[in-house]
Amino acid sequence: QVQLVESGGGLVQAGGSLRLSCATSGRTFSSYAMGWFRQAPGKEREFVAAISWSGGITYYADSVKGRFTISRDNAKNTVYLQMNSLKAEDTAGYYCAFGKRRYYSGSYYSSLEYDAWGQGTQVTVSS
Repeated sequence: QVQLVESGGGLVQAGGSLRLSCATSGRTFSSYAMGWFRQAPGKEREFVAAISWSGGITYYADSVKGRFTISRDNAKNTVYLQMNSLKAEDTAGYYCAFGKRRYYSGSYYSSLEYDAWGQGTQVTVSS
């Protein structure tokens, strides 16, 4: 059974930083891309960032490019999201997700490319 557990969310002032972690189990972590999505109240879930199975390719939403960094530690089966220069509009529940295709090198912007999700961690940025 695939499991993803996010941690690291919290309340932070605008301009501050947080580092989210997503620990996984139940699948060969190093063979799959990983992604982060977020969902604010009353809004649809949106793509934030993704990283290829090798870690060599990263993808970012325009709204977070230059502020957020996704990384992975295949030895720890964990993916991270470093969030800097946080803004009030970054407030949302953040979810990590497992790519559904092994060694896939295509686009990872769509939630349809993921088949397992964590329960989410809340990030609140006060202005």
